Amino acid sequence: MGLNNWSKGFKGCLLGTALFCASGVLQAAEKVNVSLFSWPGYGFWFIAKEKNLVPELDLQISIIEDPYESFALMTAGQLDITSSTVEYGPIAVDQQVPIKLVTYTNPSYGTDKIILAPGIESATDLIGKKIAVMEGGLTQIFMGIWLEQNGVAIDQVEFVNVIMDEAVGAMLGGSVSAVELWEPFGSQLLANMPGARVVADSSQDDWISTALLGDGVYMSEAFLSERPEAANLAMQAYFRAVEFWKQNPEEGNRIIAEAIQFSVSDVEMVIGTDGEIYKGGIMVFDRDEAGRFMGVAKGELPLGMSNGQIVEHWNTTNAWWQKFGLATELHDWTSGIELGPLKAALENP
Repeated sequence: MGLNNWSKGFKGCLLGTALFCASGVLQAAEKVNVSLFSWPGYGFWFIAKEKNLVPELDLQISIIEDPYESFALMTAGQLDITSSTVEYGPIAVDQQVPIKLVTYTNPSYGTDKIILAPGIESATDLIGKKIAVMEGGLTQIFMGIWLEQNGVAIDQVEFVNVIMDEAVGAMLGGSVSAVELWEPFGSQLLANMPGARVVADSSQDDWISTALLGDGVYMSEAFLSERPEAANLAMQAYFRAVEFWKQNPEEGNRIIAEAIQFSVSDVEMVIGTDGEIYKGGIMVFDRDEAGRFMGVAKGELPLGMSNGQIVEHWNTTNAWWQKFGLATELHDWTSGIELGPLKAALENP
């Protein structure tokens, strides 16, 4: 290719985010379908897309509020990646759903709260009453552990399956007596329901040290096996977006707020304003911290978490899914986790 033609090709690469250059040749970026539900902790995908942090990929991002809908679309081959809470892996293995957890992304450090309705003084007051959770999600496990710690068995209450905004409405309408909410929904409820009170939150030592409440990235087995390079690049894109946000939190928060239609203040309530660990919200893992949690990078983690803690996390959630009847047996963690994309992101930041 002559110098003038190469120059034209290079300029063309600068004009379109869905195109990239390889050896001076203009090529279409590879489409990757990603979903998340509208919550700031998942919004880093929008930063990756807007800032074109991995030009080889064309990230097509959908907001799907029900994570089980995303898992169904992944199974059907219509979705490659989803960001969601991190407990689904054992269910996927048990029910032979072709999905793998590829990384843990952030522990909740206060954003999750158990809130009791006015007039409910203790866990025992909930016996025979309805409690709003997202069934098959970490909110149900959080609530289950808290109930048992306070002398109430999970079969002594009725769990009602709702998504977050519906859970707020259920509490305000009086149809449930307790709820697990993450921010900004928890603060919205407390501001509009005098007498409601928080009895547990994820910043407390026994919760943050276990990292029970947190998020992760899942990829379909078809995507991992048939398009491994795209899977590796997608993981790279996610952690490049986290790095951009840590260096440019004000701009990053604005991008996330616009994409999920939250106010910037609501985004800040979850992920903070300075890119650092945010008590009251979440701790956003960079690639090295994620690698340590998943046991593929050396080093320690703060807040009482340990290197390789994903194994303990998997075993805890798997055991609770047996209690709730969503899993029939305990499965080895390696059966539901694929570490290849994370290792690739660590090797090629």
